Amino acid sequence: MTTSKTTADHGITEGIIWKQILKFFFPILLGTLFQTLYNTADAIIVGNLLGKEALAAVGGGTATAINLVIGFFTGIASGATVIISQYFGARNDDLVHKSIHNAWAIAIWGGLIISVVGYLTSDPLLVVTKTPEDIFPLASQYMHIYFAGSIIVVMYNIGAGIFRAFGDSKRPLYFLIVGCLSNIVLDFLFVGTFRMGVAGAAYATVLAQLISLVMVMVSLKRRDDCCKLMFRDIKFNSYMLRRTLMIGLPSGFQSMLYTISNLMIVSSINILGTDTVAAWAGYGKIDSIYWMINNSIGVAATTFVGQNYGAGLIDRAKKGVKTSFAIGFIATFSVEAILLLFSRYFYRLFVSDPNVIDIGVRIINLIAPFYFTFLFVEILSGAIRGTGKTLIPTLFTVFGIVGLRTLWLVIVSHHNPTLESVLLCYPITWIVCAIAFILYYSLGSIYTVKEKP
Repeated sequence: MTTSKTTADHGITEGIIWKQILKFFFPILLGTLFQTLYNTADAIIVGNLLGKEALAAVGGGTATAINLVIGFFTGIASGATVIISQYFGARNDDLVHKSIHNAWAIAIWGGLIISVVGYLTSDPLLVVTKTPEDIFPLASQYMHIYFAGSIIVVMYNIGAGIFRAFGDSKRPLYFLIVGCLSNIVLDFLFVGTFRMGVAGAAYATVLAQLISLVMVMVSLKRRDDCCKLMFRDIKFNSYMLRRTLMIGLPSGFQSMLYTISNLMIVSSINILGTDTVAAWAGYGKIDSIYWMINNSIGVAATTFVGQNYGAGLIDRAKKGVKTSFAIGFIATFSVEAILLLFSRYFYRLFVSDPNVIDIGVRIINLIAPFYFTFLFVEILSGAIRGTGKTLIPTLFTVFGIVGLRTLWLVIVSHHNPTLESVLLCYPITWIVCAIAFILYYSLGSIYTVKEKP
């Protein structure tokens, strides 16, 4: 297979490192912000128009249960993104084209499977998480509609990932802005005007994602380089599929196991009553302010390392990791301060019940000060995945977070079922996992010679 110089730009393998990472990071951050606003808009509109029971139904355990299924595929799809970024960094037009269309094949078939499996398992997931009886029907309705349209969500995420793989984080931002604004308009229309309840919120989210997906596909169709979408070329490539699964399956299982541990936490929270469930649902939306930053810097680190590793620029890849930490720490400490100072005002966006707000403030005060510890996990695991190695990050996460969190819930929280005893498992497991990643990255040899295509 010959390697030719791609007709697209050189991505992020050239230029001043901190400028390249920021150019890539900020569109991802803003894009993640608008992605987060999909569900946040649902929560604000539903919470204010329909009450705390509806808020609990569309957030909290419902969102976690959805992530269990969607997250598994997203982890697998990350393997496709790593492969595309490496071939793009190596300037191989042919393999870039094949890897992109292999990714679309995975998205279509994977999305169909997720739609069916998610729809059929919605009620069992709600039962397992001990969803309170007063919100069960609403949560079930929301999940069934969301999963029925989840193939759209999966295909959009793959399309946006393809753009980011070759260093373009601006177009996914534009698509998300349009999608988010559409979601807000449809929320007010379906929930407020047509009074469709939580079903209207679910329909609004799916339709808004469809608008974004159409924009992604049209944009890729209009390209005139190796990244151009050609429907006749969408098919599985056995070599690409094997590589994608080798890289992506560990990430998929990691995401699934991580979500299972969160479901165990949700089960422990659900037995504390509807007010606590509603507070946890609101926290999930407020908490996303940090996680969108954390995720964005992780994606930036993965793509930066992937492209530069693919191009053989190992020193540049290492410097990119250090720069990612500098950016991440500044952003993280800023968010921690904002959430701790203004947590009560954030909660008033979702609900007016004073008891729910008080519980929510307790949650933020306990968890937010430890956000910075997870930055080590996100950036270092992203860098390691950028080199195509995913087994070690998966093992660290499974044992350091999932395993330890499960032991904590079984041993400590089970015998002392309070909000604080449940939530302490977050900072404890983050710290343990961060130490493991720091030691491995410092002492291990992750930048070994990459596999030749």
